[in-house]
Amino acid sequence: MSRSDQWDDDSRAERVADGFERLFGSAPDGVWAAPGRVNLIGEHTDYNDGFALPMALPQSTLLAARVRTDGRLRLHSAQGDGRVTDLEVASLAPGAVPGWAAYPAGVVWALAEAGHPVAGADLHFDSTVPTGAGLSSSAALECAVAVAYDALHGLGLSGAELARIAQRAENAFVGVPCGIMDQMASVCSTAGAALHLDARHPEQHGHVPFDLRGQGLRLLVIDTRVTHDLGDGAYAALRKGCERAAALLGLPALRDLPPGELPRALQSLPAELAPLVRHVVTENARVTEAVARLQEGNAAALGPILTAGHASLRDDYRVSCPETDLAVAASLEAGALGARMTGGGFGGSVIALVRAGLEDFVGEHVTAAFAAAGHRPPHLLTATPAAGARRLAPPPGGPHPVLP
Repeated sequence: MSRSDQWDDDSRAERVADGFERLFGSAPDGVWAAPGRVNLIGEHTDYNDGFALPMALPQSTLLAARVRTDGRLRLHSAQGDGRVTDLEVASLAPGAVPGWAAYPAGVVWALAEAGHPVAGADLHFDSTVPTGAGLSSSAALECAVAVAYDALHGLGLSGAELARIAQRAENAFVGVPCGIMDQMASVCSTAGAALHLDARHPEQHGHVPFDLRGQGLRLLVIDTRVTHDLGDGAYAALRKGCERAAALLGLPALRDLPPGELPRALQSLPAELAPLVRHVVTENARVTEAVARLQEGNAAALGPILTAGHASLRDDYRVSCPETDLAVAASLEAGALGARMTGGGFGGSVIALVRAGLEDFVGEHVTAAFAAAGHRPPHLLTATPAAGARRLAPPPGGPHPVLP
């Protein structure tokens, strides 16, 4: 982390702590941060026990937290409507908490369900992760709570264990059947590197140097401002299709289908399942290739890999949309080395790998293309590989005593 990044962390932590004190009447026990993420390659592979290559973003959710002794869980977001959501920890149940508060409440529920003796808390959030942009704002919420509770109660959980807790919150409490990639990226990333994730064995993750600036590159994130609720059934249908295909092939998961056996497998599957299988198998291969190129110090070689990944998501998995397709096409026309949609799909963001100095030109070209097509102007940001979830202001005196 650079000194300017550290100063930004310190100033944001101070602001969030001040906001907590104004809201709840006294200082928090500590302040934690958990980032959003972009996925370089490896989309819809995690719930197939496959591979992915995400990186954490500088944009993060900050959480000021203080343990309560009365079993109440009070939640407030600086980006919300000003109201405090007041819940009872003992009464938390899947489907009982509406809106954004379900994500942090779900983590407290998941910790309790896992047998950890956790208490109530006052929680005040302030986030710079764009919502609805496919950058894992929900995972940032979840993981901020997970690392805070781990520290406040001295649970001693590993990064992968915290990611599993956060994933369970989203799967079982919120009702989105996501894989573990978003939560692993938020908790376990390191600055200056991409996270090499094996979703079957997340505890064995690795870090691959991703030196964008040193190689004269930039990663442009294009938020199309098209949002889609992954809880509405489309995401679940894709996952069920993959699970059905694996069962028909006699495999534990699609990750277990070797690329050399793909043509035979496709011929044996129903027509509606074959494209899903083709995407997952070829996408896993793209992750392996991307890792090899980064290990060689050739980040520019990611360009064609990104573009091929988008074509697969568009044509086989069918989770793209006109806005993401246009953002990819316009980026490539303007000279990007490669581009693809990132995230679950049906909207969200596109990433474009560009030479340093071209990011403004590419962004302007995409914006002009959106205007010509009658779309709202996209939001643009430049991403760098950032650190994962961390404590910014340690609670005084070590872990808070765990309540019975």
